[in-house]
Amino acid sequence: MQKTYMQKPAEIKRHWHLMDAKGQVLGRFATEVATKLIGKHKKEYTPHIDCGDYVVVINAADIEVTGNKRQDKKYYRHSGFPGGLKVRTFDEMQRDFPERVIEMAVKNMLPKNKLQDLRLNRLKVYAGPEHKHQSQLPSSTSETSSENDTVAESK
Repeated sequence: MQKTYMQKPAEIKRHWHLMDAKGQVLGRFATEVATKLIGKHKKEYTPHIDCGDYVVVINAADIEVTGNKRQDKKYYRHSGFPGGLKVRTFDEMQRDFPERVIEMAVKNMLPKNKLQDLRLNRLKVYAGPEHKHQSQLPSSTSETSSENDTVAESK
């Protein structure tokens, strides 16, 4: 008789993944990051348990977009006051806040539920190749993996 396995919160093992955004397309890269944060790449994935891993993204300033999105893609925010709508293009956001572009893309790809903020807390984004999480990453893998492979495989 076959039974469905449901992971318990005490059984969760979190790994660290280093992903290089240099030359990657924003949407496709964000889906890979979201998959790791959710934990869908693991065979023990349980939808109602936060079983995802930590993700460190480097070179966020070098992310690419296709087509005319550099000028056409808009980021909106509102202050809450009348006339307080602020609009920025992708180029402006990439120039001023390159980390925020990836964070917003990943946030919009995560499920809108109670686990969203917990998952976003495990996302670490850096504009350049330097980051402060080298001690968490396994030492056997080089720091800048070009294929966006995982640094630690879950077994």
